[in-house]
Amino acid sequence: MWIHALQEQVKKTQHQSLKERLRIASEQLGNKTIETSLVVINDLEQIAHNHPEYHWIIIDILTTFVRENSPYIPQEQVTTNQSTKVRVDIQAALTVIARRDANKDPENEQLDLSHTDMRGANLNGANLEQINLYQANLAGANLREANLAGAIISAANLEGANLYLANLEGTILSAANLEGANLSGANLHCASLYLAGLHGAILNDARLDGANLREAKFSD
Repeated sequence: MWIHALQEQVKKTQHQSLKERLRIASEQLGNKTIETSLVVINDLEQIAHNHPEYHWIIIDILTTFVRENSPYIPQEQVTTNQSTKVRVDIQAALTVIARRDANKDPENEQLDLSHTDMRGANLNGANLEQINLYQANLAGANLREANLAGAIISAANLEGANLYLANLEGTILSAANLEGANLSGANLHCASLYLAGLHGAILNDARLDGANLREAKFSD
């Protein structure tokens, strides 16, 4: 009997310790040096891996970190080159989000990286199914073979992005800027491209059956 009680006490102490680590991590992310943020992000990924019950809490911490530290910049205010790379710690957070075990995501939750500046981000092969990327700036981003099925990417900037073989089935790309984007072999089955800008986009072997191309702009 006492052994069971001791085990329960140890378990409770471990959970309290983890909660404290998560609280400290939330405070340190973005408020310390980039080096500190990188250490914290690595620690959070390890906790998520070893303690599945904290998986979504950690993913939420990381997506909040990206939204707060890399907010959307209106195109007219962008003075730097389209190939600008995201900050190192922002990229690290995105990498953890992209390679997470999506099977542990709660059914009624959604990744939210809307209104963010992720120009030049490397999201190669990322699992971003049903993510909210509304008005995100992903110009020049690498989304090669990424899974974006069912995602909300309305009014997003994907100028020059690499979407080679990306899964965009059922994705909402209304009014998105896809100028010069590489969509070769991409799956756009039943995607909404209403009012999307596709000037100079590469669509070789892209699957467009069932896609809504109403008022999509293919040329100036």
